[in-house]
Amino acid sequence: MSKTEDKVKAPSEPLFSKKNRRLITDPLSDNNPITIQVLGICSALAITVQVEQAFWMSISVIFVMVFGNLVVSLLRNLIPSRVRIIVQLVIVASLVIIVNESLQAFVPDVSEKLSVFVGLIITNCIIMGRFEAFAMANKPWPSILDAVGNAIGYAWILVLVALVREVLGSGKIWGASIFGNNLPGEESGLYAIGYMNNNMMILPPMALIVVGIIIWVQRSMNKELVEEN
Repeated sequence: MSKTEDKVKAPSEPLFSKKNRRLITDPLSDNNPITIQVLGICSALAITVQVEQAFWMSISVIFVMVFGNLVVSLLRNLIPSRVRIIVQLVIVASLVIIVNESLQAFVPDVSEKLSVFVGLIITNCIIMGRFEAFAMANKPWPSILDAVGNAIGYAWILVLVALVREVLGSGKIWGASIFGNNLPGEESGLYAIGYMNNNMMILPPMALIVVGIIIWVQRSMNKELVEEN
């Protein structure tokens, strides 16, 4: 019997082992890229006036991060160390072009509202950070899971902030009125009894305040996240 046959083959790690599951679950809460790592704040401030905008930005980031992490991981042993950042930028820029063209083709009104912020995905520090910190050092499957976890962690904060701002600032969800008609002389629902939208909620500083409240709530629920001086 040959030495090769004598060797005991190590069992392969399950696709959704505890370690792999944590790559998805940790960024959703205890290691959230926005509320814990404080990354990607610019888009949280700029495009969270409406849930629709936040949703499509989230889908765009999920697409770019998942496929970007996959490509970087596949090429990690071929990319020279000295030009790895340039290669990563080329990969993310190519994916962003695909996203931008797709938005213009299928949801042109949303594409117009998102404007330059889709292009700024190229410089999103969450994406470039995962390329450099994880995909360059790990196999494709863990890299995909890491991308999914961080992208969804980014997405749910974005959508939550947009939901709060749109409901309180415009009285709408995805453009549909939920409190009634607020047209002068035609008021109905809550507007008929004197309710008024808080126009301050549609201003960019309110996005930062909402994110701050989410961070406070999260740290209040998990004391381990509180940083000691």
